[in-house]
Amino acid sequence: MNQMIINTFSYLWSATAIDAIAQLVDSGYKTFEVPISSPHCWPDELSVQERSASRARLDGYGATIRSLNAGGYDINLASPGANMRRKSIDHIKQVIELAEAWDVRDVVISPGTRRPMISPSLEKVYGWMYESLEALIPLAKQAGTRLLFENTPYCFTPTIEDLAGVVNTINDEAVKIVYDVANAAYIKEDPVQGLRSHHESIGLVHISDTGTDTWGHDPIGTGVIDWKELGNAVKDTCGANNVVLEIIREENPLQEFNKAMQDLENQGWDLGH
Repeated sequence: MNQMIINTFSYLWSATAIDAIAQLVDSGYKTFEVPISSPHCWPDELSVQERSASRARLDGYGATIRSLNAGGYDINLASPGANMRRKSIDHIKQVIELAEAWDVRDVVISPGTRRPMISPSLEKVYGWMYESLEALIPLAKQAGTRLLFENTPYCFTPTIEDLAGVVNTINDEAVKIVYDVANAAYIKEDPVQGLRSHHESIGLVHISDTGTDTWGHDPIGTGVIDWKELGNAVKDTCGANNVVLEIIREENPLQEFNKAMQDLENQGWDLGH
């Protein structure tokens, strides 16, 4: 059994999350991250009965969903419009409720976006985001989940330093970071240094490769990331059981995942088979 977490993003349009997981467990994968996107997995479309049935299927497979990724394109916790912030809070609340029903530990969220032309001041944007979090943190705690902020190039907090500052300001174990190494490398941040410097604030690590000209979530060894050094950093900090493989390929995803595991082991990663 492989201890690494598998992201089901590659199945976004071809299967529901639970059906994708059913395919993957046969190949020895047992722990997953699920992106929240219709029709793959959308809380508003899942009745209480469907949630219970899905939970029973997961239990039957011996599978665990470690994290739900609430997404960042349709929602904005830092929107200037109060009603848009409320809609975003309501969406994440639904994701937290689904996480509770499926016994999911982590909910990945986006800090929000900032209008690129004539941008609101960072002071205002941070203020709106913190205001939104005042509503969300108690909900997450009540559900027994954590909120993990992701470093994303299009958000107003793209660097690990930015997010570490947010986590330190909040100073609550219910809020940590999911550190995406491809997102970091794309903006020319050193992911090995980022992980080593801020691992105490990091709950999960997303791994895939990327170039610096085109933003990708590509197969291991096809981009700029030093996988041997990253493997050493993972071993010294969070461990492979807190790493999410997020290679995104619609064609033959299982083959891509299997190849990634072999490529990582060739780079010295201990994946705990």
